[in-house]
Amino acid sequence: MIVNGFKDLGLPLMNIVKLRGTPILQQLVLEERLLRSSFENWCIINDGTNVPTIVMGMSGKPCELVELEPVVKDGIPVIKRFTGGGTVIVDESTVFVSLICNRDDVPNVQPYPRSVMAWSGSLYSHVFNGISGFQLRENDYVFGDRKFGGNAQSITRNRWIHHTSFLWDYNENNMAYLKLPSRVPQYRLERDHTDFVCRMKDYIERSVFIEKTINAVGTQFLLKELSLDEIDDSRREHLESTRLLTMDELKESLANTSRIKSIAQAV
Repeated sequence: MIVNGFKDLGLPLMNIVKLRGTPILQQLVLEERLLRSSFENWCIINDGTNVPTIVMGMSGKPCELVELEPVVKDGIPVIKRFTGGGTVIVDESTVFVSLICNRDDVPNVQPYPRSVMAWSGSLYSHVFNGISGFQLRENDYVFGDRKFGGNAQSITRNRWIHHTSFLWDYNENNMAYLKLPSRVPQYRLERDHTDFVCRMKDYIERSVFIEKTINAVGTQFLLKELSLDEIDDSRREHLESTRLLTMDELKESLANTSRIKSIAQAV
């Protein structure tokens, strides 16, 4: 179903897939497949995920980014995704928006992280028009000096993905599973997680945000809405790097970390 009226303007086609409560691992596996084996543009919106889950960038190390002892004790799933970026914990209060684009369909965007970020910042400036303090700050979306949206990207020769986890709300207890990373945005100023982030629900209604995001994408693309079942499941071979870390891997990392601490204390 075509959901906007710009067909006569010669805009490139963008498939819109709206999900609700889809497990984040399933979403990421789908996105990696679409980036690497599809030739179409995609906008995937997932309104929440089913259980609290930690998601790390492709080069992330659990011992450096998460509090392993409570993560193992509480059985919190940890995923290593196929894109770069930082570590987040997501749940039913997180709204995910992913944009997978052909390079030739957005010719004003160079296939480099800074150019893709600038384009996305301009796109979301329409979504948050009228809300004071919105800006793209370093690699984050913020209101004032508090982050509400974290971004990650992967860029191939002819395509790229830019995906965002938006904190419509969050559980402060879940933030305790995350360590303060060694590399942080300059504007963070050593603030802890709860002082650094804010809740989107204090600024915009959840359904309004999703509607405005679709409308903003529709200014640059002809939108075609598809259900999850309508996505072509025929597969070309492609790299599959998104995966759920096993509990044994997390326990081994915890044991190694404990050994290193014991050695350091004995010296």
